Amino acid sequence: MDLALTLAQEFGIKQEYSQNLISLLDEGCTIPFIARYRKEMHGTCDDQTIRAFADRLKYLRNLNDEKAKVEKAITEQGKWTDELAAALQSAKTLTEVEDIYRPYKPKRKTRASVAIAKGLDPLADVLLMQSKSLVLATEAEKFITEEVPTVEEAISGAKDIVAERISDDAQLRKELRSLIENKAMIECQLLENENSYTYETYANFKQEIKSIPSHRILAINRGEKEKCLKVDIVINPELMFEVITKYYKKNNPDTDKVMEEVIEDSYERLLFPSLEREARANLTDRANEQAIKMFEVNLKPLLMEAPLKNNIILGLDPAYRTGCKIAVIDKNGNVLATTVIYPTPPQSKTEESIEKLKTLIEKYKVDVISIGNGTASKEAEIFVAELIKHVSRPVSYAVVSEAGASVYSASKLGAEEFPDYDVSLRSAVSIARRLQDPLAELIKIDVKSIGVGQYQHDMPQNRLTEVLTGVVEDCVNSVGVDLNTASPSLLSYVSGLNMSIAKNIVAYRAKIKGITNREQLLSVPKLGPKAYEQCAGFLRVVGGDEILDNTAVHPESYQATRKLLKIFDLTEEDVKNGNISTLPNLIKLKGEEKVAKECEVGLPTLDDIVKELLKPGRDIRESMPKPVLRSDVLSMEDLKEGMVLSGVVRNVIDFGAFVDIGVHQDGLVHISQISDAYIKHPSEVLKVGQRVDVKVLSVDLQKKRIALTMKGIDKD
Repeated sequence: MDLALTLAQEFGIKQEYSQNLISLLDEGCTIPFIARYRKEMHGTCDDQTIRAFADRLKYLRNLNDEKAKVEKAITEQGKWTDELAAALQSAKTLTEVEDIYRPYKPKRKTRASVAIAKGLDPLADVLLMQSKSLVLATEAEKFITEEVPTVEEAISGAKDIVAERISDDAQLRKELRSLIENKAMIECQLLENENSYTYETYANFKQEIKSIPSHRILAINRGEKEKCLKVDIVINPELMFEVITKYYKKNNPDTDKVMEEVIEDSYERLLFPSLEREARANLTDRANEQAIKMFEVNLKPLLMEAPLKNNIILGLDPAYRTGCKIAVIDKNGNVLATTVIYPTPPQSKTEESIEKLKTLIEKYKVDVISIGNGTASKEAEIFVAELIKHVSRPVSYAVVSEAGASVYSASKLGAEEFPDYDVSLRSAVSIARRLQDPLAELIKIDVKSIGVGQYQHDMPQNRLTEVLTGVVEDCVNSVGVDLNTASPSLLSYVSGLNMSIAKNIVAYRAKIKGITNREQLLSVPKLGPKAYEQCAGFLRVVGGDEILDNTAVHPESYQATRKLLKIFDLTEEDVKNGNISTLPNLIKLKGEEKVAKECEVGLPTLDDIVKELLKPGRDIRESMPKPVLRSDVLSMEDLKEGMVLSGVVRNVIDFGAFVDIGVHQDGLVHISQISDAYIKHPSEVLKVGQRVDVKVLSVDLQKKRIALTMKGIDKD
C-alpha cells in the first residue's frame, strides 16, 4: 500500500504534502511544531487535521503489519494462494484481515476440529460440492471407522465441518455484517435490580443500530454492566438465511435438507453470536469515539477561556462542617494569605466571616472572589453577595468549576507546589488560579477529571488520555508559555519538552536568576538541538534581550524577519514601540510573493511573522469571552417560566447543552431547543464557555431540574 497516496486521497491533500507529513512525523517532529512552523510543507493543515492524519497513518501501518503477519502464517501452513493474496491486498480494515485469516487461525477444540481429526474433511468437501449425482449416505459409508462407527455420525461430523467453514467465510461475513449494520435492531429488557429505576427509559426499548445515538449506546452498556438491562441485537433471520443460502445451497434434492440444517446450525451456533459480539463492539467503539470527540470539543474552549489578568483574586473553597478555605493570590498567582471561615451551617458564623474577609480584601486590595461550585457553593455565593455590600472597594465574584481540584490538591504535584498547606487550602489556591489563568491551572489536573463530557469513566482510558493530552498540547502551544514564570507542569506540554526537561528549565532559570533569551535554553541539561527546534517558537521571554523572543516567530525565521524589516526601513525598536501598523499595506503594495521570495520564506510563514510583529507578546485568549462576574445572587426559587437570562455554556453533550444561569444548578437546553434550523449535534451551534441568552421553560425544584430554550427569544 502506498501510504502517502492513500492518505492524500483520504484527506484531500497533495501527495507531496502527504509524504512530507509522514516524513516530519517519522523524524519525531511534534504536531504543534508541524502545524505552526512547517506550513509550506503540508499546505497549512491545522493541528486537528494533522492529528487525524497521524492517527490514520498509525492505523494503516498497523493494518500493513497485520497483513504481513497473516501472509506469513498462512504461507507457513502451505496454503497461500493468489486468491488470498488478492483478497488481503484489497482488505481495507483490520476486521477484513481478521476474516481472511479466520479459516487458517489455530482454534481451540471445536466440534469441527474433532470431526477433522476423525478424517471427515473429505466428506465435508463432498457435501459442500452438492453434485447432482451425490447420494450422501452412500458417500458417508466410505468414512466409517472405529472412531466413526455409523453413517449418521459421519454425516454429523461433516455437517460440523461445513458449519464452521460457513462461519469462517470472509466474503459471507462481510455481507452479513453489512446487513446487520443496516437492518438490525438493538433491544433492551429491564431486569429486576435495586438500581433498575435508573434505566426505566430502556424498559422494552428498541431502535435500529444504524441510527442509535452514542449516548444511548453508552447508557445501555452501563445498564448491562450493572445487570439492570438484558441487551440483544435482533434481526429477521430469514434475511440472513437468504444470503447464506445464496452462497451455500445448490438445490440438490439429496442434500437440501442437510444443508438447511447446516446453515441453521452455523448461523445460530457460530455466525450470529460472533457477528452480534462484533456489532456490539463496533457500536461501543463508535460511541466511545463520539464521546471522546465531545471531550475534545468541550475541553479546548474551557482551556482557552480568557484569563483574568492583573487582578488580585480571593479563592473560596466552600464547605459546611469544616469551613470555607480561603486563599488570596497576587497578579502572578503567588499566595499572599490563607485562612478558614465558617459562614455556612452548622456554625453559620456569618458576621465573623464577613469581618475576616473584609480585612483581607482591604489589606490586599482584592478585585475578584472566585467561588468553587462544589458542596455548599450556593450558601457560599449568598454569603459573598452579602459580603460585597459591606466592602468599600469594588469587588465582584465568579463561580468556577472545581472539577478535579481535590484530585490536584491531594496529588504529588500539589504537595510539591504547596508542601506547607493542607489539601483543602491547596484547593482554594487552585480555585483562585482557575479564574486568573484557566489554562495554566487546569493542565495540572488529570484531564479526565475536568469533567466536560459524558461517561468518561466508561471510555477506553488510554485512548481518552491520548486525545485529551493532544488537546492540551495544542492549547498550550497555541497560547505560548512564559519561560520565566511557567510551572514545570505547563512547560512539560510545550512541543519537544517533557517533565524532566521542564524541571531542568525551572532549575536553570533559578540558577541564572532569569532567562533573558531563547538561546540560553541550549545550556539546559537534556535539551538538545532537536528539542530546541521543536520548543523554541512556543516559549516566550518577556522583557528579554531580543524582542522576537516574545513572539511566536521561530528563531530559524529571525534572519527572514530582519530582512523583512530592513526592506521597509523598519527596526526591532519599531516593533517594540508598536510603530509598524503600516507593514501589511506596505507588503501588499510591493507584492506579497515578491516580499516572501526576498525574505526566503513561504507566504504562510510571512503572514505569521507579520501577525506576530504587529502584536508582540499577544495572548490569543484575550479575544475570548471574559469570565462572567457577578455582585448579586439568584436562586432556583426565583426562576419563573418565560424568564430570559444570560448564561454560560458549561458542557455540550450529544442530546443538548448545560448552561450556567447563576443559580448553582445548570439548566439543560435540549438539542430540539437550541435552534429553529435543523442541527445534527449541539456542537454545531454551542461550545463550552460561550455566552448565550436562554428562556426558562420549566423548573422542577424537587428533582433540581431546569429546562431552558434558546428559541423564541426577542433579541431586541
